[in-house]
Amino acid sequence: MSRVGNKPGVFDPKSVTVKVEGTTVQVKGPKGELAQTFHPEMKITAEKTQVAIAAPADAALDAMHGMTRALIHNMVVGVTEGYKRVLEIEGVGYRAELQGKNLVFSLGLSHQVTVEPPAGIAFSVDKAQRVVTIEGADRQVVGEIASKIRSARPPEPYKGKGIHYAGEKVRRKAGKAGKAGAK
Repeated sequence: MSRVGNKPGVFDPKSVTVKVEGTTVQVKGPKGELAQTFHPEMKITAEKTQVAIAAPADAALDAMHGMTRALIHNMVVGVTEGYKRVLEIEGVGYRAELQGKNLVFSLGLSHQVTVEPPAGIAFSVDKAQRVVTIEGADRQVVGEIASKIRSARPPEPYKGKGIHYAGEKVRRKAGKAGKAGAK
């Protein structure tokens, strides 16, 4: 049996409403509304303050049991607190700015890179135009957008220029070592 799946998903009934229709779970809260359909073998029930997931005794579905509970927990946290990813920009002339709701990057390319936010996602940029914050209720979408932005100019290993997550350690390489002593 899954240890994660057996833990009940607890939520605050004052701020969150959970509705289960078959294998579809809808969660509403102050930060938005999320819905997701799960594996048909999972039996999901919602009581007053918790969500319970029952799985069949099939060992192949143990991982699905724990994942279902984790996804429902992420939905509840998302509509109450929300999720946030912070990206930092390193490099001379590299910057980001908001144009309306869109995020526009100058990354040393021949063109500017524009990112449009999907529904439920908000961008913010600091005054120095070096830190970008991505916020939203859906953890998967926030992470996917952050990954897409980072892939526009990933950090390079020699000078560390590019876009990286806040707190990410960029592995640095030494430059050309043999140039000084070579003949």
